[in-house]
Amino acid sequence: MNIRHLSMIAALGILPAFAVVSCDRSAPPPEIEALTAEAPEHNHEHGEAAESSDLDRSVEELFAADCEHQVKTFACDECRYEVGVVRVPASLVEGGLVATVRAEPRAVDVAVPLTGEVRFDERRVGHVSPLAEGVVSAVHVALGDRVRRGQALAELECAAVGEAQAEHLAAQGMLDLARRNLERVAGLRQEAIASEKEFLLAQQEADAARIRADGARGQLARFGMSEAAVRDLADGKGLGRLTLRAPLDGAVLAMHAVPGEVAETGAPLFTVGDHAVVWVWADLYERDLATVAGAQASRELAATVAVKAYPGETFAGTVDLVGPSMDETSRTVKVRVEVPNPDGRLLAGMFADVSLQLPGSEAVLAVPPAAVLEDEGREFVFVHHHDDYFVRRPVESGRAAAGWVEIRSGLDPGLTVVAEGAFLLKSDVLRAKMGAGCAD
Repeated sequence: MNIRHLSMIAALGILPAFAVVSCDRSAPPPEIEALTAEAPEHNHEHGEAAESSDLDRSVEELFAADCEHQVKTFACDECRYEVGVVRVPASLVEGGLVATVRAEPRAVDVAVPLTGEVRFDERRVGHVSPLAEGVVSAVHVALGDRVRRGQALAELECAAVGEAQAEHLAAQGMLDLARRNLERVAGLRQEAIASEKEFLLAQQEADAARIRADGARGQLARFGMSEAAVRDLADGKGLGRLTLRAPLDGAVLAMHAVPGEVAETGAPLFTVGDHAVVWVWADLYERDLATVAGAQASRELAATVAVKAYPGETFAGTVDLVGPSMDETSRTVKVRVEVPNPDGRLLAGMFADVSLQLPGSEAVLAVPPAAVLEDEGREFVFVHHHDDYFVRRPVESGRAAAGWVEIRSGLDPGLTVVAEGAFLLKSDVLRAKMGAGCAD
């Protein structure tokens, strides 16, 4: 607690929670007598006041109540906390220890809070699997390595690939032979040495060889071999070897390749992804669906993302998708937020708090967030009544905006409420719970 708060406590007369305060049952001060000269006698007991909260009583009732000192309860320095009243000297306001604000309708951006999870941008992630069973013979990268598209990740020895490569070489050889034979017969035909029938037969053999070679090349392509890799087979080296390559620029996000192990067809050995942009999938409740979907369709809808790994820091993003279906169990719709992540600080799997920033289209009654306090699950604000008296009144808050919080009920426009210093006023009102106040 800083010096400003200590000064305020002293001015308000708030005592430590462990202090025991006894009522001064002597005659009230002259200024209190003047306020209550007409006050009738009564039989007030503190236990009766404790039975119902001041938040459940009207302002008129609170300020009409009398205490056991034969004065109005709100005017009694010992008892006013029972009716939720605090007296704030002008010196506190002038000194800046307590600040007030008028509750007014404001056209403010409304924040819709959601919870979600960081995921990879699926358009920037590739899974690498062998298209034929084989034994891992070499691994060229490690987890987390940056790779370029087409870079070799691992080598496999595959019997099926070896057979396909051998077939390709044989078919290519037959094609070369058939083409040379066709050229020879065509020349002889021009010299009238070879017949038309011989030429047509040579042409047919060349076409058949080409079809066979194309089929063999296509089989290698289905195993994932590039044109360059196929051309390199001409020297007969690397038969039976299948090279797995990176499908895109990025980092190795996951790998399950170990030299000597058998890799089955379709088993994912590597995941390569670019995390310069990530997705945050958040759950949107049905009550907010129309507003959010409408805002997202008409303009770029801004969002902020916060994760526990970086307290006090937020990441800016935009909503690029509102899901087309609703979860029948949670009654929520998935919202996708695209967040730039150039330094890779947001990791897939992190839980996130998401805030959708909806432009304010209608004015709502709003006060600063510091003005809204809570006691035993009930929200309240301190409202100015008259002179230097403030009384706490129950409210229901709504959505939070940048620097403001919506008040849905309990407060009328134009009323003055305490913003700065409201928490210490709460401490004074709740002295009864700390053992202070009148003692019978």
